[in-house]
Amino acid sequence: MKLHELQIQLLRILTENQDAPLTIRELQEELGASSTSLVHHHIKMLEKKGYLKRNPSNPRDYQILLDPELPVTYVNMYGMAKCGPDGTMLSGNPIDKIPMYSKMLHFPADEAFMVKATGDSMEPKIHDGDIVIARKQNVADEGQIVICSLDSSVMIKRFSGSFFGKNNVILQSLNNKYFPIIVDEEQQFTIEGVMKGLICFHEGIG
Repeated sequence: MKLHELQIQLLRILTENQDAPLTIRELQEELGASSTSLVHHHIKMLEKKGYLKRNPSNPRDYQILLDPELPVTYVNMYGMAKCGPDGTMLSGNPIDKIPMYSKMLHFPADEAFMVKATGDSMEPKIHDGDIVIARKQNVADEGQIVICSLDSSVMIKRFSGSFFGKNNVILQSLNNKYFPIIVDEEQQFTIEGVMKGLICFHEGIG
């Protein structure tokens, strides 16, 4: 799909600055554009043409689709240390962006994110340092492994219960030395996404 000259420059600048995203004003200066509204227009056109996907919760957080015909996307990887400003992990800034072919995901690439697991609570399936590939959604089925936030703490657990009745939610570890967590209805609980894949560094790719 044909791109305007400014869109080509903008795509290059966005790609070069993925680790430290620029503000709209900074993008305007880099492009030599006449106004920030012009930059906004071309960003929206890149989204419309399938070259760019922005996080609605964080405008400076974006994914670049290198080729809409053979989509390679940069999937955001988040840390599990804390939630973002809106109380969810996905409203914070990613710690890295990992390139991968969209067709490997088996679901829309813009719904994908990754987290690097910490600790041993999900062993033997998920080990410390493994990367969990997840799909963004705020509901889960019984027994699914979810990435969730509980009172601003991010965790990976097996889900049990009903999201719509918090007093019925139980978060289980796969490692038997950890007790299940029963979510109190007074607690702030959010499902960030459901696990769809795993990159295991202790024994190759799982």
